[in-house]
Amino acid sequence: MLTLKDIRTVYFIGIGGIGMSALARYFKSQDKQVSGYDKTPTPLTDALQQEGIAIHFEENLELIPKEVELVVYTPAIPKDHTELVFYQQSGYTVMKRSEVLGVISRSSFNICIGGTHGKTTTTTMVSHILRHSGYGCNAFLGGISVNYETNFWSHSRNVSVIEADEYDRSFLRLQPDMAVISSMDPDHLDIYGTEEALQDAFIEFSSKIKPGGVLFSKMGLKRGSALKADHHFTYSLQNDYADCYAANIRMHDGSYHFDIVLPGKVINGVTLHMGGMHNVENAIAAIAVANQLGIEEELIKDAVAAFRGVKRRFEYVVKNSRIIFVDDYAHHPEELRALITGARTLFPQRKCTVVFQPHLYSRTNDLAGGFAESLDLADETILLPIYPARELPMPGVSSGMVLDKMKMERKRLMEKPDLLEYIRNEFIPQLNTEFGGLLITAGAGDIDALVPQIRKELERV
Repeated sequence: MLTLKDIRTVYFIGIGGIGMSALARYFKSQDKQVSGYDKTPTPLTDALQQEGIAIHFEENLELIPKEVELVVYTPAIPKDHTELVFYQQSGYTVMKRSEVLGVISRSSFNICIGGTHGKTTTTTMVSHILRHSGYGCNAFLGGISVNYETNFWSHSRNVSVIEADEYDRSFLRLQPDMAVISSMDPDHLDIYGTEEALQDAFIEFSSKIKPGGVLFSKMGLKRGSALKADHHFTYSLQNDYADCYAANIRMHDGSYHFDIVLPGKVINGVTLHMGGMHNVENAIAAIAVANQLGIEEELIKDAVAAFRGVKRRFEYVVKNSRIIFVDDYAHHPEELRALITGARTLFPQRKCTVVFQPHLYSRTNDLAGGFAESLDLADETILLPIYPARELPMPGVSSGMVLDKMKMERKRLMEKPDLLEYIRNEFIPQLNTEFGGLLITAGAGDIDALVPQIRKELERV
């Protein structure tokens, strides 16, 4: 059996991925020699290099380390990748990212947060509460915490908070002591085939919870009653049939103030400075976990009030009297629905313009109708071309599929290079002088690369 403490050198193929980079930082924190490959430089790979991790961006056997004890790769890497094939055929120890996380989780107390959406914010909230309160944890996040500008941190307390990724069934390698399941909506059907098969995987994930362990699941999940744990609690935004829920929610200037009802107690006067009612629900799950761990009520409230969010999760890029600009990773119809609804609730008098970049041909093909329904909640929608990620084009599948199913009038397709011109020549001149405008960029592809340029244009107003 592999023991990570004996490994001295680790090489990552696809080191720039959000989950891979967290693992790379973990090994670096353990004083291992870490290096890696990725296809293109990004701000995340730049940060890793500044932390002392050597990275190259050319698929070249001359550049890879030959004296390496563990090779870690992501399923997003093609199976015929030159470096991956070399290591596999040359007798090296080669493991998927999920397998390595599974090994790490063998020897720690694990809090694992899963769900087809909501898991990154909830994982980051739990980790932040544990860190801010002084409880301490090792955090493996699927996003960059705004508070700490990283997706990983370590602590002497042997507690790991892990984002449990359902893609490629990765989360089935984890060994939770506590778990959260936020959603089981259809996604990754290129992997699972059917919604039922996806739900089966979440049920199996819940069965991995150790004896005596605790599960918090969102109330109302399809087949939620089939989830398994010795101690199972439900949570909801406001449904008082759940074990954990919010009460007396008030909104003020983009923030939420509320009370939380938990089994046997009420925590009054919680403040969350993060947009979207769905994030209040995520906070309920995170607070329930922290309460279960015995963290004091005031420490929990202080931590939640100090939480600044996750990059690209309802992130305020520009926020002033004329313009609210929100950027979000939303790439599933339900995520888009929650994003647009949340923004419109907070800023009801502003015209809402959404720029959306669909992610994956398969997801667009499977969920085009759902995307159309969610985008119809805006006043105006601009669709960018599909970001293919790991996929090859599918015949007949394009952003136009979504556009054709939408009912709103103000909708159009646009190429990325034309977006800045639209912002300058159309969006800004049409800003309502009394109430201002609301702009949302959304998607899991490379739309975030446009955000700094859009911000510059908007800050000139």
